[in-house]
Amino acid sequence: MAIETTTASLRLPPLPYSENALEPIISARTLSFHHGKHHRSYLETLSKLIAGTELAELSLDELVTQTAGKTDHVAVFNNAAQAWNHRFYWRCLKPKGGGNPPPALKQKMEATYGSVEACKRQLIDSAVTQFGSGWSWLVLEGAHLKVIKTGNADNPITQGLRPLFTIDVWEHAYYLDYQNERPKYLEAVLKKLLNWEFAAENLRQEAHPIRAAA
Repeated sequence: MAIETTTASLRLPPLPYSENALEPIISARTLSFHHGKHHRSYLETLSKLIAGTELAELSLDELVTQTAGKTDHVAVFNNAAQAWNHRFYWRCLKPKGGGNPPPALKQKMEATYGSVEACKRQLIDSAVTQFGSGWSWLVLEGAHLKVIKTGNADNPITQGLRPLFTIDVWEHAYYLDYQNERPKYLEAVLKKLLNWEFAAENLRQEAHPIRAAA
């Protein structure tokens, strides 16, 4: 797997679809703000924070893992992890998504949760009960699936977990479209936008280090 350079890491990646491709579930206006302003801001802030330091030589993935828990690099971690999370999140969505997962992922979900629907319910419950800003994740822990939630910028790769997909529950991800109805947003994303193929691809690559999507 190719190593991601620092320059490529800190460049705002284009969305893998047009801004209006996820409508009516997620509006073009939300994507414009979310990607063009919030995601861009994390990268621009990160670039300023690491300029002229030894951290400037690190990839985005390395910035996340090497600054996690470091009290002298809290701002770097927060912006690097948020940039990583968003690069990954955009790939977790696709127009006309949802439906059934590919067989290997479906079998894993059934083995852990009994059914795909039970796994989805766990994801929604995790996301709904995340107090304040954060993320809900389906991860691989060893050979087993696990649903976890993280607050603010926290990222599962710092815990040695492999993310398969994530749902953003920061308010800027849904407030323009759903106001305070977070459960409605979550239900719609899981039913109609979730990119199960991307999750299955991450499952297949479990022997390789997980990297932020290009």
